[in-house]
Amino acid sequence: MAEGKTVLVLDDSPSIRQVVRLTLSRAGYLIVEAADGVQALEKLGTEHVDLIVSDLNMPKMDGLTFIARLRELPEGKFVPVIMLTTESDDDKKLVAKNLGVQAWFVKPFEPEKLVSIVKRLIG
Repeated sequence: MAEGKTVLVLDDSPSIRQVVRLTLSRAGYLIVEAADGVQALEKLGTEHVDLIVSDLNMPKMDGLTFIARLRELPEGKFVPVIMLTTESDDDKKLVAKNLGVQAWFVKPFEPEKLVSIVKRLIG
């Protein structure tokens, strides 16, 4: 069971954050939300997260820049990241993979598949 596991949902769209929050909280995960990479880095300063679901295209700081910054932090080096985006560009997928992104979902996503991969990554 997902007892006590926290997922950071990072997306500039409130409706996408809501869908992901509902999907994962029903599966027992605690949810922390951020609207962009800057806000997400601030939250990581005060919250422990077990996994991050991140959008790619956001204002202030995009998903790839956020993940690069995340990997520079001691507490962020090994946090699993799932990219949830409208993009399917292979070059961006390769950059993401090199930054340690474990999965890439294209919106709209299937909730069951997202829950399945989160469970596989953090239990």
